[in-house]
Amino acid sequence: MTIDLNADLGEGFGAWRMGDDEAMLDLVTSANVACGYHAGDPDIMARCFTLAKARGVAIGAHVSFPDLAGFGRRRIPYSAAEVERLVAYQIGAAQALALYSGHRLTYVKCHGALANVAEVEPEIALAVARAMRAVDAGLTLLAIARSEQVAAAEHAGVAIAHEVFADRAYLDDGRLKSRSQKGAVIEDPDWAAARAVNMLSEQAIVTESGKRLPTPIDSICVHGDTAHAVEMTRRLRAALERAGYQLLPFAPSQA
Repeated sequence: MTIDLNADLGEGFGAWRMGDDEAMLDLVTSANVACGYHAGDPDIMARCFTLAKARGVAIGAHVSFPDLAGFGRRRIPYSAAEVERLVAYQIGAAQALALYSGHRLTYVKCHGALANVAEVEPEIALAVARAMRAVDAGLTLLAIARSEQVAAAEHAGVAIAHEVFADRAYLDDGRLKSRSQKGAVIEDPDWAAARAVNMLSEQAIVTESGKRLPTPIDSICVHGDTAHAVEMTRRLRAALERAGYQLLPFAPSQA
């Protein structure tokens, strides 16, 4: 039994830092690295890619709306065609700095508001998939399980990895609970780890009410920008290993 463990990293900017990238890279198997639109810059990206390469961690472009001030969590009303170009631009930047750092980009994941919109709106999800196919058809989309992102990748002929979240609550329709609502972010690391193992064993999303929604699961995400991210990830990894899972990237680099 194998599973990938991913986290959102490289989310500083200039002299400002968010999260502990080095500690997280010792625990995860895939790193979603900000591409400069919601966070990140060339120096931070190159450093993350270099550290990931040294640890055998796969890397992906964490694409978003251009919203540094709002950390990419505000929807900006771009058209689907504009989103397609925004995503292509960010993938290109990530690929260039990955090569510069001696690593290779293998996947793409949407961040924040862009992820939320692509979760439910087919035209935006398809814009992301089209951008990936145009820039590098070999990339995998790390898609929110049971979302429009999955359908869009299938339609565009893009490889899919199905993702669930260890530290986010789910509603009964399978959507992520809004961060504006109480309980949307799970802060108890032991509860998050137990629920993640349960979801894996059942191959289903476990909703806030206890409902089970069947889905393949290829990767589990822990957000790297919370105060308890390292401890959460450490306990989750330990729980997965105790349950008999081998942690491996879902899209390993051959570089």
